[in-house]
Formats: sequence, structure tokens, C-alpha cells
Amino acid sequence: MTMTPSIDAYRHVREATLRLVDGLGDADLTPQSAEFASPGKWHLAHTTWFFEQFVLAAHGTGYRRFDERFGFLFNSYYNAVGARHERPRRGLLTRPTLAEVLAYRAHVDHAMADFLGSRVPDDVGALIELGLHHEQQHQELILTDLLHLFAQNPLRPAVRTATAATLASAAVSTPAGPPAWIEFAGGNVEVGHDGAGFAFDLELPRHVAALRPFRLATRPVSNRDWLAFIEADGYADPALWLSDGWDTVQAQRWQAPLYWERADDGAHQQMTLAGLQPLALDSPVSHVSFFEADAYARWAGKRLPTEFEWELAARGLPVDGNFVEQGAWWPGAATPSGEGLQQMFGDVWEWTASPYVAYPGFRTAAGAVGEYNGKFMNGQYVLRGGSCVSPRGHLRASYRNFFQPGQRWQFSGLRLAEDA
Repeated sequence: MTMTPSIDAYRHVREATLRLVDGLGDADLTPQSAEFASPGKWHLAHTTWFFEQFVLAAHGTGYRRFDERFGFLFNSYYNAVGARHERPRRGLLTRPTLAEVLAYRAHVDHAMADFLGSRVPDDVGALIELGLHHEQQHQELILTDLLHLFAQNPLRPAVRTATAATLASAAVSTPAGPPAWIEFAGGNVEVGHDGAGFAFDLELPRHVAALRPFRLATRPVSNRDWLAFIEADGYADPALWLSDGWDTVQAQRWQAPLYWERADDGAHQQMTLAGLQPLALDSPVSHVSFFEADAYARWAGKRLPTEFEWELAARGLPVDGNFVEQGAWWPGAATPSGEGLQQMFGDVWEWTASPYVAYPGFRTAAGAVGEYNGKFMNGQYVLRGGSCVSPRGHLRASYRNFFQPGQRWQFSGLRLAEDA
């Protein structure tokens, strides 16, 4: 039976979103740095529109919309709901102001409190839960989009000043050494969500996958590892790259991960949510595309794991790690003396070799929410594990993220695999 989220659970997620932008103003939250990114103000409004459109307007009694025009402005991609403002032009929305968007959130939150105070049908309760997990996805997008925006500023400003503990952790210079390898027997393995708690439709249905024996590296590829790839002219060797990847490298003139820079003295630096910082050599490499991850694996004589290999390895591990709640907002280094699989959750999303496709027996949900995941099952690859800006309670071993192979503004990295 579906359990409707409590008003406390609802407020917990909504308030967490606002804490991410605490101290930022209209000037920070209005611009759009690229077509694939969205302004922070738009994220704040869109997540609010979700509850207004799919819960209050559809199932509430006597609800009055805050502004009838907001549906056009803040619908993302739900064609069944109606026309919408073009995504590449979201940064032109200087109005409504940030104050008006925050008033919009307060208006909807007040109505949702009343709504959750009455009896809620199971199917509507499931919709509210979906909306909260949807907002958690946008919490991560708010931070990754702000990082991309602030990286365009020559001043390289900080979204949030780094704490001394974060800087000390990133400055650890003891090399982690090469990763060890954990072997898995494979076999016929059940994969997909097990039915306990919330899951997105793309994690279902649970089914059997046949896996050959394989090994998985105990830690993600680090910045120190990636420097060796650069020094070996990995970005200049067409033999390492998929055809589309090589074309992208040439067109975009990639020579390093996104946000890497060289200081005047030649030292490597990286733009972070705490501004420009020295490159943390033993932190997982981040902001690399699927094309780069695949090329690195080929250069290393290994491969990327499939998503089901990753899921089998992660099964039974606690969902512990460096998440947005820790406040670091920066991938942390592996423990040099650590044993077993490290950093499977948090720090960086890990690219897999698996295309984002439907599981056997997948069915799109009825209505507009059926557009949530299913219509994107084309031309993208799956990532697993979450990142340093993912909410911890949002993740599980079966969670599937997905992006196009050339995208790298997310906290995306990789872990190597090999046949056993």
C-alpha cells in the first residue's frame, strides 16, 4: 500500500532546496549559462509548478493558481499539459523576480499543507512522493547548473565558500596507489528495484540478467590517474576514441576534464562550487563525458562496467558516502588503506557501458507523468551511484541516472572493470 508523504517529509525536501540557494540573489539565479542548463530561479519555480499542476489543480478542492501564466513559463517537457517557454530561453526570464518565485513557492506550500492534512488517495500520495524525488533531482541540478554558470565568470566566484575541513580533505597528497580488484562470479542475477520503498519507473520491472564473471576496481579513477592519461597524449590518440567521441574532442578541443585550468606557474586547478581551487590529485576525476570515460578505460587496458555489473557489486552495501548533506560539495579522496569497494555511493556519478533503454516489460505510466522518463530512452548512457551534490535519501543500488555521451557538466566520473 502506498504511504502518502507526511507534511514534515514534504517540508524537509522543500526547505532543503531553499538552503542550497541561501545567500544568492536574482543576479545569480536568473542567468542561463548553456542550453543544457537552467537558471536556479527556474528550478525553484518548476519544482513548485509540479505540485501545483499535478496535485493541487488536478485533485485539490477550491485551489486557485498563483498565476495562470506560470504554467507556460515553468512546464519543462510535458507536452500533454500544454505549450511551454523554450528551454534555451529560460535565462531571459528576468520576470517573475526571485521574490515572486519565492512567494509562489510559499503559496503552493501552504495549499499542500492543507491538502496533506486531509485524506489523500493512494494514487495521489504516490504522485506527491514522485514530486518530492523529482525535486531532489532538481536540487542536484541547481548546484551543477550554478557551477557551470559561475565558471563562465572570469572572477571564478564561489557559490559557497569552502570550509577548512573540505580544503584539508582535498589537499591530502598521499597517493592512493593503484586500485585493487574485487571479483564477482556473475551468473543469472536479478536486477532492478526490489519493491521496497520508492523507485522511478525506469528501475522496473525487476528481471534476470546474465552476467559473466568480472572484476571491479575498488575505487574510482582519480585526478592523479587522469593526469597520466593526459601526459600520454590520450586526448590526441584517435585509436582510443569512439568515432563520435573523436569528432567531439576535435570540435570542442577538449584537452582535459571540464573545469580544469592551469595556473601561471603551471599548477593544475579546478573550478568548484567553492571557486577556483588547487586540483585535488587523489579525489575522483569528475566532469568527464562518457566518451572520455570510454577512451580512458581503453587506454588503461580495461573497460567500463555494465550497469548490471555495477548494481550487483553495490547490492548490500550501505548507501553511505559524500553527499550534498555533508556540505563539502566536492568529491573526496579514497582512503589509502581502505579495503573493499570504496565510494560506490556519492562523490561522483559513475559512467557505465550500458545504453539507457527500457527494461523488459517496461510500460509507460498513464497520463502526463508518463513523459517523465520513458520518452528519453534513446541515445543516452546510464550512470550509477550519485555524487557529492546528490541527496543521500534519494539514492539506492538500482537508481539509474542518464545523460547524453558528450555531456560533462555533471559530477560524472568512472570506475574500471575487466573480465575475470
